[in-house]
Amino acid sequence: MDAVPHIICGGFSKEETENALIDLDFLGIDNVLVLRGDAIKSESRFLSHPNGHNYASDLLQQVINLNNGEYLHDEVSQSKSDFCIGVAGYPEKHFEAPSLKSDLKYLKQKVDMGAEYIVTQMFFDNKKYFEFVDKCRANDINVPIIPGLKPITTLGQMNVLPSIFHVDLPDDLVDALDKCKDNKGAREVGVEWAIQQSKELKEAGVPCLHYYTMSKSQVTKKIAEALF
Repeated sequence: MDAVPHIICGGFSKEETENALIDLDFLGIDNVLVLRGDAIKSESRFLSHPNGHNYASDLLQQVINLNNGEYLHDEVSQSKSDFCIGVAGYPEKHFEAPSLKSDLKYLKQKVDMGAEYIVTQMFFDNKKYFEFVDKCRANDINVPIIPGLKPITTLGQMNVLPSIFHVDLPDDLVDALDKCKDNKGAREVGVEWAIQQSKELKEAGVPCLHYYTMSKSQVTKKIAEALF
């Protein structure tokens, strides 16, 4: 089973990032997902480490440099890492991007730099994923695009997820959750919705499925048991 660490910009200097990547390479972990990361709760917007990266593309470049044997403070080394690098994609656009077109421009830039696959932000309407893939292909973004799914587990997430992650919930899902009396009912609705989403995506031939477990592994286990 491949481990895919998420490497983020926030909170880390370039030196700390390089050391972490060297350790991962030593351990034989050769897949990474590079992300800018979100603002911490005490900040209204993302602020990078004083000696860190501002953008995921800068972090991506650092990983690519290591793959080429280029380290921060040394001349080119004979020791090269071999990371397969993924980046994030947003079917409903990143909330800081002025438009989806602009968002796709920067996504293509990362793919052109060397990103080998894309994992999407969570979505609850498969139509938005399919439209996103079509737009990526139209913009010559041809790497695998892995759908990211989040099973709803509480009634509160009906309002929290759109607020935090800037995603829409389909009317049918909202209606079903509105009828639930407690979190147990909401979890059952969320699991069934994710199963149906997953089945449709599998039938469409997606590369694989990525689940945002949020430390709720039993819920994802239920979904997997229904699918595989």
